[in-house]
Amino acid sequence: MSEHHAGLRWRRTSADFAYDTYNRAHEVTFKGGTVVLAGSAAPAFKGDADRVDPEEAFVGSLSACHMLTFLAVCARKRLVLDSYDDDAVGVLEKDEGGRFWVSRVTLRPRARFAAGTIVNEVMLNDLHHTAHEQCFVANSVKTHVAVEPQG
Repeated sequence: MSEHHAGLRWRRTSADFAYDTYNRAHEVTFKGGTVVLAGSAAPAFKGDADRVDPEEAFVGSLSACHMLTFLAVCARKRLVLDSYDDDAVGVLEKDEGGRFWVSRVTLRPRARFAAGTIVNEVMLNDLHHTAHEQCFVANSVKTHVAVEPQG
């Protein structure tokens, strides 16, 4: 078992605290404050488009966890990778009760194997399936996470 910590710091910078005018900018800190992520709400919720919103961070977390698990699975099978890219997309929508939630995240990973490493489509899909089943973050959420390998 392990613990993982994040700090969050927000301070009001607006003269008032009305929904339309209060600032959404905040900092999320990691590693005891040595790593800082500039955060905000999504622009649709009056946030700063130049900062990372929680929904983007959620999608990024799922993508990164899948990749790290995929790399581990491949390394254990002695399948050498040269690169891995993903263009993940999360969908925020309302549920039956009218509450917003990230209902689904689609990962679109592109794994490039080293010369001489032979991985066919069936093997690739199996590797991604195993990675998804073992991904700590995907195992922790109710959002439907789909993996669509891109070759």
